Amino acid sequence: MTKTTTAQGPVLGTRALNRATLDRQLLLRRTPMSAQAAVEHLVGLQAQEVKPPYYALAARLDGFRPEELAGSLERRETVRIVTMRSTIHLHSADDSLILRPLVQPARTREINLFRKGLVGVDLDRLAVLARDLVEEAPRTMKQLREALGAEWPDADPQSLAVAARCKLPLVQVTPRGVWGRSAQVSLTTVEHWLGRAEEPAASVDATVLRYLAAFGPASVKDFQTWCGLTRTRPAFERLRPELITFRDENGVELFDLPDAPRPDPATPAPPRFLPEFDNLLLSHADRTRVIPPANRGRTWQVNTVYCPFLVDGFLAGVWRIIDGALVIEPFGDLTKAQRAEVLTEGAHMLQVMHPESSYDIRFGTVLPS
Repeated sequence: MTKTTTAQGPVLGTRALNRATLDRQLLLRRTPMSAQAAVEHLVGLQAQEVKPPYYALAARLDGFRPEELAGSLERRETVRIVTMRSTIHLHSADDSLILRPLVQPARTREINLFRKGLVGVDLDRLAVLARDLVEEAPRTMKQLREALGAEWPDADPQSLAVAARCKLPLVQVTPRGVWGRSAQVSLTTVEHWLGRAEEPAASVDATVLRYLAAFGPASVKDFQTWCGLTRTRPAFERLRPELITFRDENGVELFDLPDAPRPDPATPAPPRFLPEFDNLLLSHADRTRVIPPANRGRTWQVNTVYCPFLVDGFLAGVWRIIDGALVIEPFGDLTKAQRAEVLTEGAHMLQVMHPESSYDIRFGTVLPS
């Protein structure tokens, strides 16, 4: 049985956790949800590069078109901003104003990594000067380095620019991030870009509840891995009366919302093509609910990160579009039925993301472990 009961409470096996997480990640079935609503439900999307958020939603939403998300960026309904784990995320405008202040303590700690290059720099003054610069006109990191370096010529220019990014809620202005267009990264403050005043930070308690709705059941350590914050157990303890708890197969306590979906572990999970750095793969301390131990670390080699695909809900290989073809590289043997399903899903992904182009679809060489 997948769920048993021990003295510590019900135990959820790996497949049970997998299906629960896939359901909340909108990956068990495509959902007729708007792009912005999905971005809010998922509490943001990884967006180090331009294309991943689009592929992430193509895997999750019924009727999704890249133009929909592009339009929300152009209308400033969504923005690209550094939040969780010091990485660029795509958030709704509303979330950007409350989640960035929530993780500000982690961004402030990040400055310590660059302290050798910031000797003699008044960081509060740096923040004021940088804000004036980017609100006068969006600036590239190069322009920030040059302007701040003129003020502090003995400091490391890169450290100065990074400190500005950590101190201020900087967003990447469009057309950066818009599907089908290209532009270098230019930055201004989120308040200036949205024309809205700074808002109080989201509470840790409220954010825990949103995290569980999108990623649960999950442990305290899972939550901290996702958001980059520390010492958040008190929030879980405050919430304990309104949550339910489980244990994973290693005995780790997992928290969850009472009414959240926890499908039968035997529920079918269709193949899905995900972008590099998809939230699904990065948002738990224990990632075995999605990544089989044998496939850990196989979505990157040296400095190259590959796009993953799922079979039966678990990481099963990588894919790429190259030389006019979608090349699918499984980590192991697929059954005839699984290969057919993967090909069908690949064709669907191409039709959604590249309807004006024609691509071959083929299986490539299995990557070595």
